[in-house]
Amino acid sequence: MQNLIFSLNVVSPVFLIILLGIVLKRSHIIDDTFISVSSKVVFNVAMPALVFNEICRIDFRAAFDLKQVLWVYAGTLAVFICAWLLVLLLTRDGRDQGAFIQGSVRSNYAIVGFSIILNMFGSNALSLAAILLAFIMPVYNVLAVVALTAPLNRERHLGALKTLFMIIKNPLILALIVALPFSLSRINVPEALSVAVTYLAKMTLPLALLGIGGSLNFASVKKDWRLALVATILRLIVFPAALTYGAICLGYRGESLGVIFVLFATPTAIASFIMAKAMNSNAELAGNIVLLTTLGSVVTMSLGIFIIRTLGYF
Repeated sequence: MQNLIFSLNVVSPVFLIILLGIVLKRSHIIDDTFISVSSKVVFNVAMPALVFNEICRIDFRAAFDLKQVLWVYAGTLAVFICAWLLVLLLTRDGRDQGAFIQGSVRSNYAIVGFSIILNMFGSNALSLAAILLAFIMPVYNVLAVVALTAPLNRERHLGALKTLFMIIKNPLILALIVALPFSLSRINVPEALSVAVTYLAKMTLPLALLGIGGSLNFASVKKDWRLALVATILRLIVFPAALTYGAICLGYRGESLGVIFVLFATPTAIASFIMAKAMNSNAELAGNIVLLTTLGSVVTMSLGIFIIRTLGYF
């Protein structure tokens, strides 16, 4: 019973704020303009501030785990391939295939994941999460472009230089690059700058969670629900169970295992809907996957945390 209460206490605050976002949107207290602007602020300012703040706090050499990064890369690539092979059996529509693949792969680790990790392990674990985030985001972006273009047989201009530029200009990568000298040399950030960055970092998670709630669209869920349901089962149950078990077999325990579990178990990122719409994929299917995974993860993440904690792995 104690483990069940712990699991609910970890997950429920995150989804209460998402629920508040839904209520605020329906009450017209926030609107699409607010959600759009706040999302840009989170991605370009607040989240990089959080990454910078957390990496500066730690000794990067001691905290960086190459094996963990490689496992996350291998797991993400395996998820990508499995989702692609499965969707070929489910539909021949390239627009549906792209949205399905991206929705099955792209985790909302940066927002929902960080919130869960903070509740589960405290602020110290955010440093480990921030390092992993900086390495996984470029992979998500590249795989998303491939997923949304290849099924439609479009010409892909993913040259080495363009791909490298896409990675480097990501605000989270820039935050990592700027923070590394402070972390490696153990130089203290000037106090005034540290306080200002901390203020920005602290607004990241609540503002982003409100935006997620306000972005959820219940109106279109009746359409494309079968494909969305399959993607949801893969995203929330099949892939996290397989990859977390693999991490356990590799010897991961405690915070390191928790970070891996959360990365693979969180719902699909809102960005997948935005990219699907921008690249003429099936945006309604992408939105349905976001909605179903967000709602379903309340149960699956609580259950996953309960099982792993009961088995004594963290």
